[in-house]
Amino acid sequence: MPSGGLEPGTAVAGRFTKWGGGRHWEWDGRYLGSDEHGHWWYAPVGTRCVRPGVEFVESSGWVSLVPHEGAFVVGFYPAHREISVYVDMTTDPVWQRREAADGGPEWEVTMVDLDLDVVLTRDGHLYVDDEDEFAQHQVELDYPEEVVALAERWRDLVHAAVVAGDEPFATVGHDWLRRAEAQAPVPSGEAAPRAE
Repeated sequence: MPSGGLEPGTAVAGRFTKWGGGRHWEWDGRYLGSDEHGHWWYAPVGTRCVRPGVEFVESSGWVSLVPHEGAFVVGFYPAHREISVYVDMTTDPVWQRREAADGGPEWEVTMVDLDLDVVLTRDGHLYVDDEDEFAQHQVELDYPEEVVALAERWRDLVHAAVVAGDEPFATVGHDWLRRAEAQAPVPSGEAAPRAE
């Protein structure tokens, strides 16, 4: 859990890795604040998302949540996106302050992606994604039994919470997104992000 110096507006780097240390998705955003659910940060329109072999610039913003307790990270997406809520099962996220001499973000949150995802679409379809990849990586990446159990436990808990309409999955996440979009500068040549 971050302590000291992580104020709203602070630059934050999100860094997923794969089991064994391989790089996965990376992007930068800015810290929004915290509530009873965890720590929130925003990636605006134009955010550069990178993983080995893939790089693109996002055409819409989103907010991410790192919970106070839980082995997952959540993304909440705007109304024009097909996916509304996307939850990555991970190891427990770790916050650390960076040496910012390179001009990069002052803070970084890192976690190992454990393949399983709970996905809620805009039309209310809920499903678990990448179960085949999870099974494959248990063999190829030699996941320890406790890591498999961790991912399966949080998959089940998150899925049940979304089905039940529990927060922050129901409305809180998109409330944070609306507030972030309302404060975000509009990039030159871009239309303002559309809030729900």
